Amino acid sequence: MKFLIVLSAILALTTADLNLTDEQKAVAHANGALCAQQEGITKEQALALRGGNFENADQKVKCFANCFLEKTGFLVDGQVQPDKVLAKLGPIAGEDNVKAVQAKCDSIKGADKCDTAFQLYECYYKNRANV
Repeated sequence: MKFLIVLSAILALTTADLNLTDEQKAVAHANGALCAQQEGITKEQALALRGGNFENADQKVKCFANCFLEKTGFLVDGQVQPDKVLAKLGPIAGEDNVKAVQAKCDSIKGADKCDTAFQLYECYYKNRANV
């Protein structure tokens, strides 16, 4: 049951504010489930992310962000793949909106690939009204 709650929280987090197709939601759900299990994040951590609480995130949470963004193709070895981000989010949110957020977020670099992914995720989350 606990794992299902975490999955629901992750699904809500990853599909919030985007008009995704059922297929896209299913892929996001599967990726979130795999990454949650792989990184061992807790229900509380998933809910904190969903709620936009990025404080006190530990390495597991940061590596969850990396795993998820790698599964979506947005990151490869800690490097943003701007063309893939634009190709996937552009049709949903509008290319100009996505490019504006990319200009704010895509140059972020953290201490390692998990930290970079987490900071990138946070930036996109905080700018989600534009995406």
